[in-house]
Amino acid sequence: MRRWVALILLGGLLHGCAQVSRLDTPSTNERRSSAAVQDDRNIEHTAAQRIAEKYRQNVQVSVTSFNRFVLLTGRVPDESGKTGIERIVAGIDRVKGIANELHVVRGTQSAIGYSDTGISGDVRTRMLANKTFQLDHIKIYTEEGVVYLLGIVKRAEADAASEIASTTYGVKKVVRVFEYLD
Repeated sequence: MRRWVALILLGGLLHGCAQVSRLDTPSTNERRSSAAVQDDRNIEHTAAQRIAEKYRQNVQVSVTSFNRFVLLTGRVPDESGKTGIERIVAGIDRVKGIANELHVVRGTQSAIGYSDTGISGDVRTRMLANKTFQLDHIKIYTEEGVVYLLGIVKRAEADAASEIASTTYGVKKVVRVFEYLD
């Protein structure tokens, strides 16, 4: 039995965005089906288009899909924008679930802190050195110092990945959005 769990692990503020992703071709260790990989691409593209059509430049939203489960991150000006974006994504074919991590932010905030691209790279490098799990099973996304971990994993793999991410320099918070294998 598989189930989705989103756990917020450490507290912190948000400041920027970056993603470390796999190549376009699924690896031989990929736990998602080829159809799920293609669905994830379609979900991300469709969601980005629909959000842009409705909200124009009033929001800063990133959509990350893994095995048809969508992670929403970024900033919106009000609560209605947050729920409206979630409704847009929920209306896309094949979306199994949504983790809405959008933050309501009024006005502008400056992005100060360690580079999100650098954080994702550091987490990825540290995970590559770890032999507890295959990095292909986990997608790393960093936004404003918050590391989001998505994937289809065993609980021990999730714990090891979370520990690595949470102890990486510059990480303010770790959010686990995993589907667990029994």
